[in-house]
Amino acid sequence: MLAVLAAGSAFTSVSAFAQDYPTQPITIVVPFSAGGPTDTVTRLVAAAMSEDLGQQVVVQNVGGAGGTLGAGQVAAANPDGYTLLLHHIGMSTAPALYASLPFDPMKDFEPIGLVTEVPMTIVARKDFQPETLEDLIAYVKENGENVTYANAGIGAASQLCGLLFMDALDVKMTEVPYQGTGPAMTDLLGGQIDMMCDQTTNTTSQIKAGEIKAYAVTTPERIAVLPDVPTLAEGGLENFNLAIWHGLYAPAGTDKAIIERLTKSLQTALADENVGNSFAELGTYPVPADQATPEALAQKLEGQIGLWGEVIKAAGVSAQ
Repeated sequence: MLAVLAAGSAFTSVSAFAQDYPTQPITIVVPFSAGGPTDTVTRLVAAAMSEDLGQQVVVQNVGGAGGTLGAGQVAAANPDGYTLLLHHIGMSTAPALYASLPFDPMKDFEPIGLVTEVPMTIVARKDFQPETLEDLIAYVKENGENVTYANAGIGAASQLCGLLFMDALDVKMTEVPYQGTGPAMTDLLGGQIDMMCDQTTNTTSQIKAGEIKAYAVTTPERIAVLPDVPTLAEGGLENFNLAIWHGLYAPAGTDKAIIERLTKSLQTALADENVGNSFAELGTYPVPADQATPEALAQKLEGQIGLWGEVIKAAGVSAQ
């Protein structure tokens, strides 16, 4: 009887806690360095959610181990709604890349909703020899490992894009890993490396300013913010289609009422005109409300784990 009463009391206190939520600042962990594309997306969403929730939403960068360090930190956090994770496609690639993970993507998180799907761009230092996409393809095929290709490390979106690009051309370039695409972009701007593939959220401003060369976007159609940049399909790589999706998560066990409140806040943030305009300037868009839901994110994650597991296995890539 005492156990039943205790359980009932605990349920009442949790429910009351959920009704009052939030009563203090919320932290969204980005499992990558500051200045990268996921960080940019998160800060825009966090600002809009802060306004809706009436509490400050703070962004904390916890980079390292291909995003698994930050994700593991959130998986182990108190499931009280005050520590969240905004992660990209790496949530679905980690199980295939790492023999041992500090978390299970499907079991250790409560999905809140999808956020955005970001196209990627094939870019290079501004003085790189090839002028067109066709020139680039021919140059890479001819020079192979003499071409340096930056990425943000094993499992990063930039590395996955590079793997698909090299596989499509049946060629191997020299990969140069960085601790995030922010520092990789710095070296690209400085001419220390030849190429990289990165999300439009991290390349659009530099492309428009003429600071780097843009050869292609990785989506089936050209994008409005970069109308003069062709698709890879226009260069003959017809089956190349890659957009980097982002999702918001809470630790497993977070009260359902808190998840519902966070989902509603995410939907409100994504419907905000300033967020939409900022995303558009970066070459992306907020997902519609019916995709900013726990159900849509869970379905996306499960499907992508299966898809990328096959791709990574075929490529023979491992983080260990």
